[in-house]
Amino acid sequence: MDEFVREHLRFKYRRTVGRPGRADLRWKAAWWESEEAISRLESIWRTWENARQDPIGLSDWWINHCDRQMAVLLSSTGPFAQSDDENKPGDPLPYAPPPAHFFEPERPA
Repeated sequence: MDEFVREHLRFKYRRTVGRPGRADLRWKAAWWESEEAISRLESIWRTWENARQDPIGLSDWWINHCDRQMAVLLSSTGPFAQSDDENKPGDPLPYAPPPAHFFEPERPA
């Protein structure tokens, strides 16, 4: 999932973000520190994996999955509401790598 956020989503979903009083939208470079963000971003990633197999499916993914989840994540009342992370117009969303082994592959029981 980190690879999806790092290499895809933050470049495709460019929005100007910043701290309260400086920008309307919020994002946290260390997005993986929020359980809500992990859950929402995982749903964006998993639905993207399915939708990218079908060019028409990507349109549905943008409208019904990505845009809806990102609206909550970027909201001034969302999980990143208190973030001070900023970017410049046109830049990708800020990013900080998770700690090593944070997203360990699931192992069979």
